[in-house]
Amino acid sequence: MFVTLKPLVLASTSPRRRAYFEDLGLDFTVCPADIDEQLRTDEDPDHLVLRLAREKALAVRHLFPASWIVAADTVVCAGDEILGKPRDPDEAVSMLMTLAGREHTVRTGFCVTCATEGVLVRRSVISSVWFSDFDEDVARAYAATGEPLDKAGAYGIQGKGALLVERISGSYSNIVGLPLCEVLRELLHNKVVAPLSRDG
Repeated sequence: MFVTLKPLVLASTSPRRRAYFEDLGLDFTVCPADIDEQLRTDEDPDHLVLRLAREKALAVRHLFPASWIVAADTVVCAGDEILGKPRDPDEAVSMLMTLAGREHTVRTGFCVTCATEGVLVRRSVISSVWFSDFDEDVARAYAATGEPLDKAGAYGIQGKGALLVERISGSYSNIVGLPLCEVLRELLHNKVVAPLSRDG
């Protein structure tokens, strides 16, 4: 679908973010960022995802100064509570029961930057998700699959976790972990990628 015009690096270990770039036909390098992802005292979710996305991008940018770096961070929020990745199946069940029968939000902050071109752009995208009012047996059955253990909020909407979701509002790809429309807009604007022509 797209041709990559400038060196591109995805600063993420997420297989879902990588799959999105692959689906677009992008030529890119994967270089995970090693940063401290701890929440700071009184830090709100929007500030958190924007800060972490920027820190991830900058941690990788010095290794690839002439490349365009894309980094992202996603959190799930139930009211004012930020839900990270569960440590074990029991914590996954607890998180899922917190979300059962109610609305929650998914925020992703992303950063697109290139050192040699002097560009650093940060944006955040918010989507809403409503879970069905499932019981603990359903939560335990889902947690037993192992799928929730590497995902913020203890579920993956693109996998078995879809069975918990009643409806969504906003960007689906944002809920998965990368607001594709918004990221692609920045890459097109900065001429990092271009639509693949019929002749090309």
